[in-house]
Amino acid sequence: MPGSRHGANPEPIRRFEILTGVGRRRSFAVDEKLALVAQMDGCANISELARRHDLRPSQLFTWRRELRYAAEAVQATVPEPRFVPAVIASEPVVVTKPAFKKKRVQRARQAAAVELEIDGVAVKIAQGADAGVIAAVIDALKTPR
Repeated sequence: MPGSRHGANPEPIRRFEILTGVGRRRSFAVDEKLALVAQMDGCANISELARRHDLRPSQLFTWRRELRYAAEAVQATVPEPRFVPAVIASEPVVVTKPAFKKKRVQRARQAAAVELEIDGVAVKIAQGADAGVIAAVIDALKTPR
């Protein structure tokens, strides 16, 4: 027959593709990703590591970058601990108060080494005070009235 290749069927030849291996996208748990990324640190050949786990090297690098970004995001949400600096002076610091305060109150504040306020009660502790008495006063102020 003129114009046809094989017999009387005018239908063209179709192409077939045979796919081997996994036919869908695989999903990895975060623990698996962490384990593979951790193996990258000590690995001399990332391509070999990727082949062993049937991955592409770019996938491992992407996971490492994503995990680093996630760690940085968590770090940014946690505030850094901060401390108030302590200043130790050899002599008491004189705090100037308004002139209408009594002189006796100012002298008492100059002599106090530590001032505590517990539930609205102010306690001034002079330098050289007995530690046992101080502890007893603080315990007495902390107990409910």
